[in-house]
Amino acid sequence: MQKRNYILDTSPELTRKIRLVEKYRSDGTINPAYPSRLLPYGQMPKALFLIGEFPDPSKKTAAIVGARSCSAYGKAEARRFAACLASSGVQVISGMASGIDAWAQRGALDVRGRTFSVLGCGVNVCYPRENYSLYREIAEGHGGLISEFAPDALPLSWHFPIRNRIISALADIVLVVEARLKSGSLITADYALDQGKTVYAVPGRNDDPLSQGCNRLIAQGAGIATSPEILLEELGLPVSKNKEKEKREKQIPPEWKKTGEFRKIFTSLDSREITLSELQEKTGIEIPQLCLVLMQMCMSGYAEETAPGYYRKTN
Repeated sequence: MQKRNYILDTSPELTRKIRLVEKYRSDGTINPAYPSRLLPYGQMPKALFLIGEFPDPSKKTAAIVGARSCSAYGKAEARRFAACLASSGVQVISGMASGIDAWAQRGALDVRGRTFSVLGCGVNVCYPRENYSLYREIAEGHGGLISEFAPDALPLSWHFPIRNRIISALADIVLVVEARLKSGSLITADYALDQGKTVYAVPGRNDDPLSQGCNRLIAQGAGIATSPEILLEELGLPVSKNKEKEKREKQIPPEWKKTGEFRKIFTSLDSREITLSELQEKTGIEIPQLCLVLMQMCMSGYAEETAPGYYRKTN
């Protein structure tokens, strides 16, 4: 029997947290509890189910979306952008799907930020099941789980494209990290443009299928997101140095800073994967010594081996 790819949580603890928020009160007036950011747009739900809270309309909000089957680079970028934005008080919205969505929301939680998931199923259904720890963390008070579908509703394929209109409507800007040419993330971007929102995309290699959707968005006029600071400027927020990066730099052992080999390797690495042979060619360091320094860097948290012979800098 095939294992189901979702978790239906019917625990009394979670069930008690579910709220139904209707757009209109009994007298026909707008319910103040209903998200005000959805009001200007047509075809929005007349009611929403909620665990936790809705995004605070007085705070800046960014939606981060992208491919489910993303690369290690995409995961790192989603987490980095989300962590930097959340550190500056920006609320992060996504769909809690596999890949970019989940890594973005994890990045917000890494810095104790607020993150909100608009689900394509009931709010008591975690899909995919591997995101259950993320689902529970959000449910326990770090943001909100939102759905127009009733509790127990299963994650049917047609639910996901239509929920994307809510993701974009709740956000000030939308960032697409990785996307194929036919991607649900591009549906979110289309909704955002129709709603008058600003769309950004992380650029990628021309020969990478996971970057083709982002590169097309940029060709069509989307902003080029080469750093989180660009999004902070777009949101009108002060741009400060990345505190985590500063902390990491301070933790580099002084003896390593004096080592030319460390500096060469450290500056040759970035968040994209690179092979050992490519790194050897860039640095000119012999393979045995290169492996030794890389092992020390991985043990100290400055780099990681994503697959045998493939390395990247950690963020």
